[in-house]
Amino acid sequence: MPSCQRVRRGTHVGIAVTVIVPTFNERDNVAELVARTAAALRGREAEILFVDDSGDDTAAEVERVAANAPLPVRVIHRSANTGGLSGAVVVGLAAAHGDVCVVMDGDLQHPPELVPSMLERFERGDADVVVASRYVGGGDSAGLGTTMRFRVSRVSTWLTKAMFPRRLADATDPMTGFFLVDRRCLDLAALRPQGFKILLEILARTDVRVAEVPMAFSERRSGTSKASLRQGATFIAHLARLRFGKMSLFALIGAIGALANLGIMWLLTSLGMPYVWAAIIGAEVTIIGNFLLQERFVFGDMRGDARGVWSRFAASFTFNNVEAALRIPIMVLMVETWHISSVLATAISLVVAFFARFLFHSLFVYAPRRGRTRAASDGDAAPTTDTAAQRIIRAIDAEAMRPGEL
Repeated sequence: MPSCQRVRRGTHVGIAVTVIVPTFNERDNVAELVARTAAALRGREAEILFVDDSGDDTAAEVERVAANAPLPVRVIHRSANTGGLSGAVVVGLAAAHGDVCVVMDGDLQHPPELVPSMLERFERGDADVVVASRYVGGGDSAGLGTTMRFRVSRVSTWLTKAMFPRRLADATDPMTGFFLVDRRCLDLAALRPQGFKILLEILARTDVRVAEVPMAFSERRSGTSKASLRQGATFIAHLARLRFGKMSLFALIGAIGALANLGIMWLLTSLGMPYVWAAIIGAEVTIIGNFLLQERFVFGDMRGDARGVWSRFAASFTFNNVEAALRIPIMVLMVETWHISSVLATAISLVVAFFARFLFHSLFVYAPRRGRTRAASDGDAAPTTDTAAQRIIRAIDAEAMRPGEL
């Protein structure tokens, strides 16, 4: 969206503010969070909306606390953890009764007492998003705990700001999970939530005005941190997709596969294996590896409407082997005719094959199954089924180039 269009859409009468709390096994924090948030919002028309992905009885605890809470408290329990914490926040934004939404974690590291300051800053009228920052003057990140976690947080923030120097120019803490947003400024359908960093998703995909208030990041009261190496990998993949688009992430995985392919070839040929057999083995190993990485990091948002995983694997494996069967003879021809090294010839052929692989996977392997439809963008028109030509245009335009920073 070029600018925030403050058009009211389905605001619930009497509710001005919705506090959205995504939770995953945070049962022991629910009662205190509700009490402190209600106290902070006393005198305001507000609600608390929990979006719960827990495997314990967090949702039941929310319902128990809601019975005697001084403000409305609701819970949406998701059986499918789609999009992780970020996906839960998007669900909350869509279900909120108030257009002004405050997003905060359920572990009490985000102090509810800061919400009034965020609302006051928003009410000045010059910001669409108000970020509770650990790094602006007066903020404190001591709640991160270890020096290593602090350094990882700072490096991640610097990397993110370097990738989006204009969109994040006014944000010192784009990785925080504590922020206020006017949802009338958001196109929720355009968000592609993944992992923990929903604020980064919003700021990267939406043209909004950002303001900040300082936050003292508290220590966790109970439960365990959800941070992990897997979440770190998800963040890197999400950042790459946001900045460069799906085609570039596909290229990154292809480049990793190409390096693995070359490494396998070098190892096998150095052990005396003929380069043709070494190329075949290298191709088979990297075809499988690339498919697994693409499933997880490139086409994860398209798997739900596509055929089953084994059908996707069969199509991908078959195409890549046919492509390799055509590519390897060309590589041999280059080696024998041009007298270049087999490794260089393989590298050239892999680059040439890249675009064919991307288009095949976007338009065929992960194409919606027959009969699957998508609703028109306004949500009112009858669903339509994409033609092959439309899928080609959308794959190149919407998937390959979006969102980026021009």
